[in-house]
Amino acid sequence: MIDHTGVIVSDFAKSKAFYAAALAPIGYTLIMEVPAAVTGHTDVAGFGENGKPDFWISRGTPNQPPIHVAFRVGQRAPVDAFHGAALGAGGRDNGGPGIRAHFHPDYYGAFVLDPDGHNIEVVCHAPADA
Repeated sequence: MIDHTGVIVSDFAKSKAFYAAALAPIGYTLIMEVPAAVTGHTDVAGFGENGKPDFWISRGTPNQPPIHVAFRVGQRAPVDAFHGAALGAGGRDNGGPGIRAHFHPDYYGAFVLDPDGHNIEVVCHAPADA
């Protein structure tokens, strides 16, 4: 079981604002920030829900090649809302909301590229009527 993950970003403030806006529709908020003075090497920010950060960004040289992170939700509407919010926050479309039947018949996802080109996805595995 994965406890947390993250990406390295080139512009910490810009990416923090992007993720705050893009992840809000799925219930994620900025929960914690830890400055370089505490970590000993870089600023970090943790996003999550229910008081537990499980997605972290840190200032530095972005991961190359960019990585893919997918967030799972229980209904399709948050997938659509994420996509719109992420584009509104400066993300680039990498696959609008829709069925990806090559994964399975109910795989409903949307993809955006964050400011550093990381492929961020929100996915719902439930049927449309769930």
